[in-house]
Amino acid sequence: MDTITLKQLRYFEALAREAHFGRAADACAISQPALSVQIKELEISLGLALFERGPRHVRLTAFGEEFGQRAQTILRAVDELGDLARAATAGLGGRLRIGIIPTIAPYLLPRLIADLARRHPDLDIHIRETVTSRLIAELQAGKIDTAILALPISDPSLTEIDLFTEDLVLIRPIGDRDLPAPDQAALRDMRLLLLEEGHCFRDQTLSFCNLGGSRPREGLDGTSLSTLVQMVGAGIGVTLIPEMAIDVETKAAPVHIARFQKPRPTRTVGMVWRKSNPLADQLTQLSGIVRACAAPT
Repeated sequence: MDTITLKQLRYFEALAREAHFGRAADACAISQPALSVQIKELEISLGLALFERGPRHVRLTAFGEEFGQRAQTILRAVDELGDLARAATAGLGGRLRIGIIPTIAPYLLPRLIADLARRHPDLDIHIRETVTSRLIAELQAGKIDTAILALPISDPSLTEIDLFTEDLVLIRPIGDRDLPAPDQAALRDMRLLLLEEGHCFRDQTLSFCNLGGSRPREGLDGTSLSTLVQMVGAGIGVTLIPEMAIDVETKAAPVHIARFQKPRPTRTVGMVWRKSNPLADQLTQLSGIVRACAAPT
């Protein structure tokens, strides 16, 4: 078998991820014919097909699936060699890939990025915003260095650090401002607006309302907290948002903010990274900066 190159493995990974030659070529910043040649040479070297090619799709073969798992392990190990060199230098510098969930990103990132740019001008920050399950998968695959999300994750391969705990508050129409905050039983009878499936904040809301895996009747699934708050302002129902989102999301909507009686619903925000990551000391340093940026001003 001919030598397999790291370049070929990265092209393979891109095509496996994108399932489209054009998009994979764009992701790798090369032409589509050049990508096709490299993939074909890799398959010839292996003596087996990695992809099923159709007129409108590209799919991994059974061998391609198994090969992909090994390729990811190799590429992650190579990336960690670079991280090992970076870890030998003091302080934060170089490329840093941070994942963050959508119910934290808009409220924390502006302050965090500005602070990092001021403190560490040599830091090359890459942000990835998506839901928790995808962040964990990308973290384990070595595609991001750390993730900021709601804890716990409870994965033995990951280090977790608590950053802060915040209250969840009720957002209701402005006409309800003189009413007392409902308890959990009363909340279950309201039209509760939720984020769509996949958001951990949806699960936290359902848990507080003791709704388990069910959802309220006649509800509405939104893609963002902003959408939900605007729907509340239109009189469609009520929703819960984290305390950090209050200033941003309630400015332009006729809504009332109600705080629950104790015990209040809360969420714990933290950072996670692979225990094998050589940048553990730098990421611990970063966690302190994130914590400071999240503190009330």
